[in-house]
Amino acid sequence: MLQLVLVLAVFVMNAAVYGPLALRWRRRARIRREILRLVAGLDLGPYHVAAMAHGQAVAAAAELLLDGYLGIDGEGAVLLTEAGRDPARTPSHPLPAALLEAVRRHDPEPVSIGWIDRNDEAYGARRTAHRAELDALLPELPRMPQDEERGCLRGCCGCVGLILLMVCWMVVGELLVFSRPHGPVQWASAAVTALGLMSLCYAEAARRAVLTRTECGDPLGDRMRAEVHPAVAALDEEQRVHVHRSADDYGRWRGADRVVSEDGDDGGAWGDGDDWWEDAYHYRASDEPADDSGTRPSSG
Repeated sequence: MLQLVLVLAVFVMNAAVYGPLALRWRRRARIRREILRLVAGLDLGPYHVAAMAHGQAVAAAAELLLDGYLGIDGEGAVLLTEAGRDPARTPSHPLPAALLEAVRRHDPEPVSIGWIDRNDEAYGARRTAHRAELDALLPELPRMPQDEERGCLRGCCGCVGLILLMVCWMVVGELLVFSRPHGPVQWASAAVTALGLMSLCYAEAARRAVLTRTECGDPLGDRMRAEVHPAVAALDEEQRVHVHRSADDYGRWRGADRVVSEDGDDGGAWGDGDDWWEDAYHYRASDEPADDSGTRPSSG
């Protein structure tokens, strides 16, 4: 009789542990399938993919470069071509058009794509508005539940349940060791009880397996990284290097009035610190009338 009670107790313990794990597996697998289905069915334009990968400035610059609106030198400086200076010619897509207008505002001084992307407010406003319009078309992806999202009450209940499980495991194990089964039925019950106790030791490994096999990762991000904007793909290696160099240059824009760095020094002084005192002295001496005695005018 005792062995049958122990079998029933072990069965209840395993159901309490592996039942929620099975439900969790089913829920996470359903969410994973839904996420993959939605991502696979997304109809994203080239610039939407570039925007989600934070590469819309590179894509727009590549399109303008291929269409002959601008040129980018080896240092990443952007200069308008004759076609780019023609106000009657404008790209059809709003993002390259916004970038071209930003470059035109700085013409004839060369400017870097990165400086425009970070500091040009008009371009930034149009880029943000365009991204908002595209994101409004995206379906809402379900979120995979995480262990960190459990509340305090659920965490406390989990701790209490774990303590009760350990107590029951120890009690059942002790009764199994000190009981003396008689007959094949009791021995079979004792063996089933022992196997049930052993299976509880693999509960943590089963939980990790559920998380690993139902983890979908970042399918949308993987798709963004796998797709390349057609204009960027059409660039040759030298053009691609120049475009990325200009897009990575956030801290300065070039030209006669270029700002090298807000934190750095001016890169070259006119002379020593006392040179301007000497210039001022000679300027003042040349303006004062010469003394009859031929003495040199005093500076102080």
